[in-house]
Amino acid sequence: MTFATLGLIEPLLRALEALDYKTPTPVQNQAIPAVLAGRDLMAAAQTGTGKTAGFALPLLQRLTLEGPQVASNSVRALVLVPTRELAEQVHESFRVYGQHLPLSTYAVYGGVSINPQMMKLRKGIDVLVATPGRLLDLYRQNAVKFAQLQTLVLDEADRMLDLGFSEELRDIYAALPKKRQTLLFSATFSDAIRSLAGQTLDNPLSIEVSPRNVAANSVKQWVIPVDKKRKPELFSHLLKTQRWSQVLVFAKTRNGVDQLSELLQQQGVSADGIHGDKPQATRQRALDRFKNREVQILVATDVAARGLDIDDLPLVVNFDLPIVAEDYIHRIGRTGRAGASGQAISLVCADEVQLLSAIETLTRQTLQRIEEQDFEPEHRVPITDSSGQVLKKPKKPKKPKVVGGGGKKTLGKWLESDEPAEPPVKAVRKVPSFNTGPRKKKP
Repeated sequence: MTFATLGLIEPLLRALEALDYKTPTPVQNQAIPAVLAGRDLMAAAQTGTGKTAGFALPLLQRLTLEGPQVASNSVRALVLVPTRELAEQVHESFRVYGQHLPLSTYAVYGGVSINPQMMKLRKGIDVLVATPGRLLDLYRQNAVKFAQLQTLVLDEADRMLDLGFSEELRDIYAALPKKRQTLLFSATFSDAIRSLAGQTLDNPLSIEVSPRNVAANSVKQWVIPVDKKRKPELFSHLLKTQRWSQVLVFAKTRNGVDQLSELLQQQGVSADGIHGDKPQATRQRALDRFKNREVQILVATDVAARGLDIDDLPLVVNFDLPIVAEDYIHRIGRTGRAGASGQAISLVCADEVQLLSAIETLTRQTLQRIEEQDFEPEHRVPITDSSGQVLKKPKKPKKPKVVGGGGKKTLGKWLESDEPAEPPVKAVRKVPSFNTGPRKKKP
């Protein structure tokens, strides 16, 4: 099977040849003909399997061959994404694939001035990639119109709901033409997303080229149990002894990102951090430096779990486990892409056992635990399995008596631990795959 046999036109084939794309991936094989035929589509595929090309290539072809020229302030295709980083990545894919086509593409998102975006939209845009909040701002100021809209794409729709964009999505749907093609692409589909698809898609073709909510086989995963207060010390130890070359590290909070990146910089390590509080230009500069290997360690919140496309990234480290289990799949999906191998290491403390159990339940596998010598945790991490149950409640090891007092090493604010005096002993309840709690702050 080749891209030519899928029915793509010559300008697209020429662009793919320059990119050295020879054989379509499984999701591209199934999605491209369906999108060309005008079908609504719901496609699930692991991160790194080429799903962006699965909707971008046929969409560019349809816009080239069909429909009138785009009018002022209008768009013909709309791609909604959850984060600024993903918006830039998807826009770049459209730009590269369509470089030989007479089409215009653009990306809009928050965190930057809205005025240049309004000016750009005056001429009309064939393909607009947008985050929901900024798109609504532009719509309410009459800077964008949807009368010519032919296709809506929801990319990473599950993440949009996790980030609290459900109200924005409803407002956007109300503004769009009822007669349109709708495409849902994501690495995972929660029950809430399947419900959403049932309300917004018309007799969709369903594609699942990989098991639901399963991480790529190309990624080797394991857990290192450790006390919370010793995580920074353990990370520095592993970085030195394992001679890690390039690492993407995920922390739970913005303060956690800043503290870890600053600690590494104090130790002479080339490190940077990105999170939602940093200006877009600063975030993009950090990403570019990491991609160009000018920075060894990039520390990020989950704002970077989607939309990072880095060639040959060897390692992802979960400094903190994610609150939403599905985010674990997206995090580790940054490595082991396009058939390459990768590693994903999680530093887990006792009070993260429920998060670990939720991940093992979602992925239907028990993650191997490997203790690091001299870093064995005082607060033991209860043993779990993929059914979400605690198999063993380890006893807290006895402390050797110390004469004359000791004192502890100083590693800045990280040593201010709020760990429980005793490890959790209650059975871990199964955590649902979709977080229906309070809305999270948008990145």
